[in-house]
Amino acid sequence: MYELLKKDGRAKRGVLHTVHGDIQTPVFMNVGTAAAIKGAVSTEDLEQLKTQVELSNTYHLHVRPGDEIVKKLGGLHKFMVWNKPILTDSGGFQVFSLADLRKIKEEGVYFHSHVDGRKIFMGPEQSMQIQSNLASTIAMAFDECPPALADRNYVENSVARTTRWLARCKTEMQRLNGLEDTINKNQMLFGINQGAVLEDIRIDHAKRITEMDLDGYAVGGLAVGETHEQMYHILDVTVPHLPENKPTYLMGVGTPANILEGVARGVDFFDCVYPTRNGRHGHVYTNQGKLNLFNQRFELDDRPIEEGCGCPACRRYSRAYIRHLLKAKEMLGMRLCVMHNLYFYNTMMEEIRDAIDAGRYASYMDEKLYGMSQMDGK
Repeated sequence: MYELLKKDGRAKRGVLHTVHGDIQTPVFMNVGTAAAIKGAVSTEDLEQLKTQVELSNTYHLHVRPGDEIVKKLGGLHKFMVWNKPILTDSGGFQVFSLADLRKIKEEGVYFHSHVDGRKIFMGPEQSMQIQSNLASTIAMAFDECPPALADRNYVENSVARTTRWLARCKTEMQRLNGLEDTINKNQMLFGINQGAVLEDIRIDHAKRITEMDLDGYAVGGLAVGETHEQMYHILDVTVPHLPENKPTYLMGVGTPANILEGVARGVDFFDCVYPTRNGRHGHVYTNQGKLNLFNQRFELDDRPIEEGCGCPACRRYSRAYIRHLLKAKEMLGMRLCVMHNLYFYNTMMEEIRDAIDAGRYASYMDEKLYGMSQMDGK
């Protein structure tokens, strides 16, 4: 159950009560696609890094090790040794990203595994069954993510199919949650709003899925080729048509600036691979912008990545040492950068919640954006 605690403009401060604990929102979910955060980050590390929610991927875990295996081992929480909430992405985005390997039909999608080429079928029922086997806290509905700039006719047909798939997801999840051998009988279902950058389709779809009275609602199909301005516009016109008393999740977004802008438009949940992917390449976030630790200017820099940061990297190690590790291709360098970035994101979400609580989100956002623009990309 979602509890809206406070509003500051359109920014929402809430808490989602789940069977695996409360999620304070706005929240950034740390992406562990295959049940692990890339960069050798353990679940013990995630606890230190203020992680509230871990996100794993249905398609990837279905392919390897297999959701049946995860179920036999007690579900994803036991498998990963993580006792806080987990959200599983439905596999719908992989349908989008594996365009060369798939065929979409009314019953679902036929595609080939990117691992071994074997043929796989996934439809709404199969996605729900896999996610039930994984026993995540929140399951995402199976959808198709049309390209952001696809033509109107394609988008209309795709969104209509996604709506029909959502009804099938809801029916199947209710059935699964009632079975005796289901691990998490309180699994929540979030529906996904689609419509590319066509605002009338987005608004109509938001209204239709709101009628289904789900546990939460995501805005999908953004950050896939459109401009930031287009993305913000779609949020401006779509989010007001999603229920305020349910969590709103912007999928796959994004940069710190994207998150700040999303919160201002009423978004509660975010996820993105940026902090981990950038960290693995030596790019680290600070309140003054992003640093590339491969740069020569850090060779003799004995300061932490960011003064005053409480992350495990900044408490002990210098920029010079982390740069050396990265240059020497030592895994520890990558790990320290990833941990710093996740800590930075999770700390920023704490600041966002505090700012909304204090009724000063707009000024906080302006200060944060200005600070981070000071040396971005240098």
